[in-house]
Amino acid sequence: MKRALIIDDVENARISLRSDLNDYCPEIEVVGEAEGVVSGARLIKEVQPDIVFLDIQMKDGSGFDLLEIIPEVNFALIFTTSSDTHAIQAFRFSAVDYLLKPVDPDQLMQAVEKADASGQGKLEVLQSNLGGSKRLALNSQEKIKVVDLDDVVRCESTGSYTLFYMKDKEQVLVTRTLKEYDSMLSDVGFIRVHQSHLVHMKFIAEFVKTDGGHLVLKDRTEIPVSSRKRSTVIKALSHFA
Repeated sequence: MKRALIIDDVENARISLRSDLNDYCPEIEVVGEAEGVVSGARLIKEVQPDIVFLDIQMKDGSGFDLLEIIPEVNFALIFTTSSDTHAIQAFRFSAVDYLLKPVDPDQLMQAVEKADASGQGKLEVLQSNLGGSKRLALNSQEKIKVVDLDDVVRCESTGSYTLFYMKDKEQVLVTRTLKEYDSMLSDVGFIRVHQSHLVHMKFIAEFVKTDGGHLVLKDRTEIPVSSRKRSTVIKALSHFA
């Protein structure tokens, strides 16, 4: 049984999430609730939970304010939010997951499964992403590997998983879909060129327009470009500095 806390300044949101956890995640026991930064930090210290469901915007501060005042993040962290899409993109680099309110039961179950697989959250990764350093926590079945985005050459879909190809030739199979990483990385130099391929533009050497079109990367790997993405790729490369 995993012990969880819910930290949210909206009582109805806490009640709803607790009810969903009872109905859909019987392996989770909610052992406490708090409505703000100060009370939440105090409760975390007292309870030492396995998982924390943390709201982003609360009356006395943000979820990040809370994380900064606790000495160590030794629990799995799942953000909950009603909006703030810019923050969501940063949070998904490093949190186990995020949930949009009202919470979808299927997404809740997936988030809990990820939390169980990933173990502890990493405050330093969260802080570095907010500070502008581009790092990504890759959650594989065996471990969480923190990488610099500058070292990621490309990502390839393998069903419900994503295979990351690193600059040093290492490959990391991650338990998230390529669609998730497309939305996460599209604003930081990556481009979706095919249903199965997401490429870091800094590693593109050339775009060959003949025979349907394909990219040649700096390591001479060839990546197909779909007909739907052809104009997008040409436009992106013409504006890439």
